[in-house]
Amino acid sequence: MFKGLFAKKTLDSILLEASDTTNGLKRTLGPTSLIAIGIGAIIGAGFFVLTGDAAANAAGPAVILSFVVAAIVCSFAALCYAEFASLIPIAGSAYTYAYVAMGEFFAWIMGIALTIEYLFAFSTVAVGWSAYFSSFMRDCGIDIPAFFAKAPLAHSEQMGWMQTGSAINLPAMIIICLLGLLAARGVQTATALNNILVYVKVGVIFLFIACGLVYVNTDNLVPFIPPNTGVVGEFGFSGILRGAGIVFFAFLGFDTVSTLAQESKNPQKDMPIGMLGSLLICTLLYILCGLVLTGVVSYTALGVDDPISVAVSAFGPHFWWLKYVTNVAILCGLTSVILVMLMGQARVFYTMAQDGLLPKAFGKIHPQFRTPFFATIIVTVAGMSMAGFFPIGILGKLTSMGALLAFGMVCLGVLILRITQPGLHRPFKTPLYPWVPLLGALSCLTLMISMPWVIWLQLFGFMVAGCALYFLYSKRHSKIGNLNRN
Repeated sequence: MFKGLFAKKTLDSILLEASDTTNGLKRTLGPTSLIAIGIGAIIGAGFFVLTGDAAANAAGPAVILSFVVAAIVCSFAALCYAEFASLIPIAGSAYTYAYVAMGEFFAWIMGIALTIEYLFAFSTVAVGWSAYFSSFMRDCGIDIPAFFAKAPLAHSEQMGWMQTGSAINLPAMIIICLLGLLAARGVQTATALNNILVYVKVGVIFLFIACGLVYVNTDNLVPFIPPNTGVVGEFGFSGILRGAGIVFFAFLGFDTVSTLAQESKNPQKDMPIGMLGSLLICTLLYILCGLVLTGVVSYTALGVDDPISVAVSAFGPHFWWLKYVTNVAILCGLTSVILVMLMGQARVFYTMAQDGLLPKAFGKIHPQFRTPFFATIIVTVAGMSMAGFFPIGILGKLTSMGALLAFGMVCLGVLILRITQPGLHRPFKTPLYPWVPLLGALSCLTLMISMPWVIWLQLFGFMVAGCALYFLYSKRHSKIGNLNRN
């Protein structure tokens, strides 16, 4: 039963697969589009909500330093991703990297981790999109009944599952449906929309920063690092670290760029630019916004769901229009996250099907649109079901757990491949080897250990279910496994 678990894909076979332009994906993406896709995936609900939480409850004005720490942790993983993406230019992202470095079973585990990260992420964001959309329409004088705008089920640790009185979260389902159809229609059309959404939300963020810098009161920044309350993680140096753990989730998404390697014009050069460029731009924006937020109002007033709105209100009544503009930017930000994560998940399933680990239909390319059409539709339907009927918010931390697991495995994969196949031509090399991948793996493990045990239990449950599927179906249909048996 355990024979072939650690069979590896060769780099030559992967490069041959990536060079197939007759039946494969269409290469249309340049570095600018890839950076925009990275920004589209990164800047979303985490930025617009978690910044205030980290400042009010953990770091104070030193949330700026929390962003720096979180960015450094992410950069470890991003540099390792960049090495793999330039070496293995194929749509499978970290799944394929694990297949080459560690073998089939670890690749399957990576596929589960990516599904937890991408599928649950865009479903959760769709629920947030629905809430913001309903609020925005209410401000415009149009009231969407909660009966059609909230999930029929809710969950709490004290009461368990309960009914909310609502029937369906229709806005969340509609936005996923529309974006899923767009992604299935063609990657160029989808990235064109994503570029527009990114320009809008980044433009509004620059507008917020430009307007807010004038109203920064340095008194609000003193003390820059509030004294610790006596509880670990509540201000002081430990608060900066806890704040980094909170805002870390606002950086998730840069790895989605790697799923589009097979649709990049020059993946060896463009993939590192796309991932590292988007991460750098978002880090600078986060730091400037953190400065404005904590400079305009006291950090104690930012522990709300809409810290940006609190800061805009502090600008004065003549900035009433900026609140509406900001809400539009938030909707654009959430929309682009849904779109990019959906595209990434579909391409992971596409690559897994190409290897025989999922049914063949997931690996088919539409003859006209040149996209993984069936995989995209299935991912869309699954996301609509989750966002429409379940309180996906409880899976937010599980999403981060899946991302941390994927990041850590990629860092380990760089170490393993450097040792086992040192002679490979690497167009981009992770600098300061072996310290960067080692620090990346250790930092991911540290953040995973800090997660509640309930999240570990959920992760274990998904892994057990995934392993059962592997041994019942995937192992018997694996192309490499069948080749070895023959």
